[in-house]
Amino acid sequence: MAVMQREYGRRTLLREIRRAGRIPRIELSDLTGISRATVTTITAEFLSDGLVEEVARDEGEPDSRRGRPRVDLKIRGAAHLVAGVKISHHKLSLVLLDFEGEQLATEECDLRHPVSSPEDLAAKIGEAVARLAGQIGRAPGEISGLGIGIAGIVEANDGFVHWSPSLSARNIEFGALLTRTLGVPCFIDNDANLVAVAEHAFGLGREHSDFLVVTIESGVGLGMVIGGALYRGTRGCGAEFGHTKVQLNGALCRCGQRGCLEAYVADYALLREATLVSGQDANADPAKRVETLLDAARAGDVTARSIVERAGQIFAMGLANLVNIFDPELIILAGEQMQFDHLYSDAVIEAMRKSIVQVDKAPPEVVVHKWGDLMWARGAAAYALDKVSELALERLGENAA
Repeated sequence: MAVMQREYGRRTLLREIRRAGRIPRIELSDLTGISRATVTTITAEFLSDGLVEEVARDEGEPDSRRGRPRVDLKIRGAAHLVAGVKISHHKLSLVLLDFEGEQLATEECDLRHPVSSPEDLAAKIGEAVARLAGQIGRAPGEISGLGIGIAGIVEANDGFVHWSPSLSARNIEFGALLTRTLGVPCFIDNDANLVAVAEHAFGLGREHSDFLVVTIESGVGLGMVIGGALYRGTRGCGAEFGHTKVQLNGALCRCGQRGCLEAYVADYALLREATLVSGQDANADPAKRVETLLDAARAGDVTARSIVERAGQIFAMGLANLVNIFDPELIILAGEQMQFDHLYSDAVIEAMRKSIVQVDKAPPEVVVHKWGDLMWARGAAAYALDKVSELALERLGENAA
């Protein structure tokens, strides 16, 4: 029991020091309910292991009890390096953070093909991580952990990818493959989950305990924070909003099933029908083709308008279903396709509101957060930061024992 209490104390105190930025020991005790003696003992362990450091109070007021300057505790940035990777349809985006969460370097590189073998993608990530570390004169092996966000169905605890549109094979222990390839601990999760992690850590979800992040890129994803914690489900596929069914025996989805929401609202779904619109070049850049389709709809092209309006109607229905099931405080729409407004127009949001359970309270707020891929990568790095902190505390406990 004492060991479990000490482990709980370590996790709680390190989390609160990180959250506060800088904080005196006495406030840690008041904030967490952990005794001052235990706070002193555990923070001494942190200091000895180099996880935190003492910094003088800005005002420099002396401690009346001891006649010396008062000090705060803060996370020691130099303790560890962590990196985050966002795997998108056409590129890799990476960020490098110190243990305090300060961004040190960024890297982006194109992917020649949107679908790769697990081995080829792992090798490409390894090359990009080496360049990232090299920007600050460090070797890849000096990175304590790497977080990876990938689209698809991911069992985060095991780093197991059941399916991803970025991989040519199914049921891959991709986290283990990356760890072997890079030589550093790698932690993988669904990319929408990691956007939710980032929103909760330093985005629009900081002040909310219950919110949803709907990501719209080449596919449609969902990250869920419930009661202040990320929800994944028992199989790692508890938030597959894009693969909820909206039509029996409907359009073919890239996951292999039919009738998925994604098969009607994702860019590839729009492009599948865009060839019906006059002037569409099937070999043109996909983003340009989506833009051409939307321009045609705005200009009054009947076919284009029908395609776009149906996508908006189905998306509104999907959002209404989310609200009716989870009743969140906030819904954040994020992703590459936020540059286009057809899925978050006033008409779509109003259609959603008309389809939710009506009570005498305001409906959930819906906001658009136009994150770039580097911000998605920062979410992956925040995930790695949590995992590296856990590993550091485990080692600390082993050494104390």
